Amino acid sequence: MITVIGNLCIILAYLFSLNLHTPMYFLLTHFSFLEICYISVNIPKMLSNLLFEHKIISFYGCAVQVYSFGVCGGTECYLLAAMAYDRYSAICHPLLYSIIMKRVVCIQLLIGSYLVGSANSLLHTVLTFTLPFCGSNKINHIFCDIPPILTLACADTMINQIVIFVTSICVVVGSFLLILVSYVYIILAIVRIHSTSGRKKAFSTCTSHFTVVTIFYGSVMFMYLKPESSNAIVQDKLVAVMYTAIAPLLNPFIYSLRNKDVKIALVKMYHKLMVSKKHLSES
Repeated sequence: MITVIGNLCIILAYLFSLNLHTPMYFLLTHFSFLEICYISVNIPKMLSNLLFEHKIISFYGCAVQVYSFGVCGGTECYLLAAMAYDRYSAICHPLLYSIIMKRVVCIQLLIGSYLVGSANSLLHTVLTFTLPFCGSNKINHIFCDIPPILTLACADTMINQIVIFVTSICVVVGSFLLILVSYVYIILAIVRIHSTSGRKKAFSTCTSHFTVVTIFYGSVMFMYLKPESSNAIVQDKLVAVMYTAIAPLLNPFIYSLRNKDVKIALVKMYHKLMVSKKHLSES
């Protein structure tokens, strides 16, 4: 609930604050919406399973969960890359920023992120759930994820493993390299700024995004690009909790507490709400 409310506050702050109607906050708003979807895919079912002795999910329910989770995860990778490109444009090309990051470009980046996430997730879901399952039906994980599901298949999963590795390189590592290149140019541009206050201001616009990238990519890369190990089941579950529950919980606080514009917008929105509530009570 805290995660949903925190991300919803950022969305509402953008909608009701004209000073936030910039490319950076446009992308941040959609990132917050994606975080709400991301946590809504797995966490409600996981929490309900904690209340019951028999932890059950249907075959098709598991397939929907895998697909939805994949869409959110893949989209988030390239949306974070789009946000890094936005910061690169703002710091390295400030005079051309409004032209480079015009509305249509932001929409194209957003649609492209969703297309990559959807296509990647559809490929994995189809390959996974067309396999024969004739043994155990117990998934040793906190939600329906592809690696633990593949251990239940009665057929050779080598093709699935190869596809997971290749697409992880394209989606996860590919988007991370785009972010890395953006930050290399950003750092080089900031170093060339002569004033200390100018460098500090430039760094402050990137710290929130860099923190989110570190948490998200660190846990995802550890989960999907590490070598297989029979002793890593508990470790995998802990890492999965990090990027499915903890990261979406921390993100709205990271962006709001370290961002002056968002804090001002949230305070204004709160005051407007209180005034409206007072007028209603008086009438």
